[in-house]
Amino acid sequence: MTQNAAPQVSAPQTAQPAQATQAAQANASHTLQTSRASASCTAHTPKAKAPKTSRTAHTPKAKAPKGGISSFAAFRVLLRKDLRREFRTKEMLTSMGIYAVLVLIVYGAALAQAGTQLDILQMSGGLMWALIVFTSLLGLNRSFAYEKENACLEGLMLIPMDRGAIFLAKAVSNFVFLLVVEIITVPLFAFFFLGGYGIPASFALILVPLALGSVGMAAVGTLLATITANTKGKDVMLAVLFIPLIFPLLYACVTATTCVILGSPDLMDTFLPSIAIAAAYDIIMTLVSWVLYDFAVSA
Repeated sequence: MTQNAAPQVSAPQTAQPAQATQAAQANASHTLQTSRASASCTAHTPKAKAPKTSRTAHTPKAKAPKGGISSFAAFRVLLRKDLRREFRTKEMLTSMGIYAVLVLIVYGAALAQAGTQLDILQMSGGLMWALIVFTSLLGLNRSFAYEKENACLEGLMLIPMDRGAIFLAKAVSNFVFLLVVEIITVPLFAFFFLGGYGIPASFALILVPLALGSVGMAAVGTLLATITANTKGKDVMLAVLFIPLIFPLLYACVTATTCVILGSPDLMDTFLPSIAIAAAYDIIMTLVSWVLYDFAVSA
């Protein structure tokens, strides 16, 4: 009885490990299949694209600064600077005005004993323009004094702008200063030297040669003042270069001025050709000075 019952009890005990192993294998295979299925689902599921956040689409682009300023803006700023400084200090205008008055006094002393043998009317045009030329030389020598003393000209060279704007600003400012001095000295000259002869009806035409002569002297003088600004004897060098270059303009303006003062009947026969020569000189020499100014100021 004992021997037959022992095998019956041990059979179920040996069957349990086999069933447990099969169950574990089934669970492992099921887990493997589930992971493969989820992996395949993940592989075939399209990924949602994240919205692109473009900074350039919403952020405005900063404009790059330009490489330089325009010629007109530079001309306007430089001209305003020269006029404002001079009309505030009045150094150049005062020196030019005093010099012109002193020359008139010298003229009066030199011609006081001339009497009636010397025709002042024939010489009046030359005397007036000698006064204007030497007065303009004094102003042109002072035109670059501030830039040289404070090294402003070297600072202007560092600005990316057209060098012709510097020339135009300086030439226009010198032209304005010369006109201011002429407004004072020409009436004084007419009062002291022409008052006894009477003023002709065509005297208003004298404004034309005065304007044309001032334009030419301001343009040529600005270029030469720039060239001689760093030389030792700049006063002498400017006069040596300036007077020969403006001789055609000076000759035409003296001829036109003398014709106006004399008031001859054939006035226009001499006046108009002289004015044409002066106008042609102004156009040519102003353009030449403007073209050459870049080389002169950079040297």
